Amino acid sequence: MTDTDTTTAGADWHAWQESWDRQQEWYMPDREERFRVMLDMVEALVGTSPRVLDLACGTGSITARLLARFPDATSTGVDLDPALLAIAEGTFAGDGRVTLVTADLKDPDWAAALPYDSYDAVLTATALHWLYQEPLADLYGHIAGLVRDGGVFMNADHMIDETTPRINAAERALRHARQDQAKRDGALDWTEWWQLAAKDPVLAGPTARRFEIYGEHADGDMPSAAWHARVLREKGFAEARPVWCSPSDTLLLALK
Repeated sequence: MTDTDTTTAGADWHAWQESWDRQQEWYMPDREERFRVMLDMVEALVGTSPRVLDLACGTGSITARLLARFPDATSTGVDLDPALLAIAEGTFAGDGRVTLVTADLKDPDWAAALPYDSYDAVLTATALHWLYQEPLADLYGHIAGLVRDGGVFMNADHMIDETTPRINAAERALRHARQDQAKRDGALDWTEWWQLAAKDPVLAGPTARRFEIYGEHADGDMPSAAWHARVLREKGFAEARPVWCSPSDTLLLALK
């Protein structure tokens, strides 16, 4: 099922998945809505038994929702983070529909590690904003080569329109105020979640390796949805546009 070398026995993987989801929802209260729209568009464009590449899969949040909605789907999850992959490995252990692959998306040969040459859908969420524009454009070219004709790529992520600074500032202020209240109510942020993982007997080792690989979390450029759509068309997709958005985030769909 996986080429990760992490021992995953002895942990409550369901609890870690739940904890990761709650931490992510602290940043994105509408996270489930974007997943729903993403899977709606999978069904609309490639049907209910798709072969999916869960790109920068993390703990497998997309894969879990994909398989719950479409039991006949298959998923390849690819990531470099050993701690999040350990959670995914434990969560999907024994499920023949899921393959997990360790690969660095900045390596031009990363796709060689995948079990298939093409996919009906490549899906990713809140994972590519750490890439700057040039490497992200290169990655989009690789993705275009993996999506079959008629297949789709969807990226749900922070996409900031710099032409609306006052709107952006107002949204950011409200979002931060709500996050502060949630913190007072006991929500974990990114840093606190990783501190807990570092103390877990099973995840401590993978978490240490994770920070050796990535260092502290840093964001890339986070260009606008218009930039993403234009670059995806330049890289070989026939159509590309947002299919869902909030004031700060967009689900961008590209059709091959």
